[in-house]
Amino acid sequence: MGRSASGRWDLGLDDMNFPTTVKIVEVGPRDGLQNESMVVSTEDKVRFINMLTATGLSVVEVTSFVSPKWVPQLADAAEVFRQIDLREGVRYPVLTPNSRGLERALESGAKEVAFFTAASETFNKKNLNMSVRESLAEIREMAATGKSKGLWMRGYVSTAFYCPYQGRVAPDKIRPIVEELLDFGIDEISIGDTIGWATPGEVTELTEALRDTLPLEKWAYHFHDTRGTALANVLMAMSHGIHIFDSSAGGLGGCPFAPGAAGNLATEDFVYMLNGMGIATGVDMDKLVDASRFIGSKLGRALLGKYLGSHRQ
Repeated sequence: MGRSASGRWDLGLDDMNFPTTVKIVEVGPRDGLQNESMVVSTEDKVRFINMLTATGLSVVEVTSFVSPKWVPQLADAAEVFRQIDLREGVRYPVLTPNSRGLERALESGAKEVAFFTAASETFNKKNLNMSVRESLAEIREMAATGKSKGLWMRGYVSTAFYCPYQGRVAPDKIRPIVEELLDFGIDEISIGDTIGWATPGEVTELTEALRDTLPLEKWAYHFHDTRGTALANVLMAMSHGIHIFDSSAGGLGGCPFAPGAAGNLATEDFVYMLNGMGIATGVDMDKLVDASRFIGSKLGRALLGKYLGSHRQ
């Protein structure tokens, strides 16, 4: 056993359909910070985002134009977006949970937006105060606006495996939602394990259920690590050819509307695994560690990422 000329270990990766490159969607500034009780200053959020883009990440989700009443941490969404350094070749999506949020995002100059729905009625009601059907109708209107303005659009389907209120979500609940989002002209769809309970077998089950519906170039997975299966789930998804994954610097994350959900897959842990497999990410690990340690210092605690915790300063 050894490395091939391409740098990949001879582990049968080609036979398992692993991608040669992976796109990481860094969600730390939005999904990572939204559950933190300590409010981070606008200045520090801007510095954090600029540090993340300096690592070579090609997508950094900046913030959410959600009502400050519901997520006070992101009340400064417009100020943050206006102050960050926009690098050529990097996408800076912002979450817009409703038409008012989209309006505010456009006023701030956003060119990439993300919309949100869930497979669970109860979760969607608590998160958006809408039924799944109502949220899809809202997304339809926002997507029409987005297309008319030439925006790149992402769609999130949360609680695609388990709901904290309703339990296991059957794969056949996800497919019609994905079909509608594609019909709206959504460019990329992120399928979320919002509470971090999914297992590799369940990832295979859902992937096979969506294989004929969701093109690989539009397909992302979003795993939380509540029960320690995030990397295993990523590996299983990669074996099916999926090459877009969400992760969060230092493992920041959680969801204010998903009791018990732990942080996201840590970006450092993910990059470390991919580097060891010879799969390209374009991410500078040292700069990534610096960004995570910076935001951890502003939160006054060590972050939970395993690579970060074991990496010497």
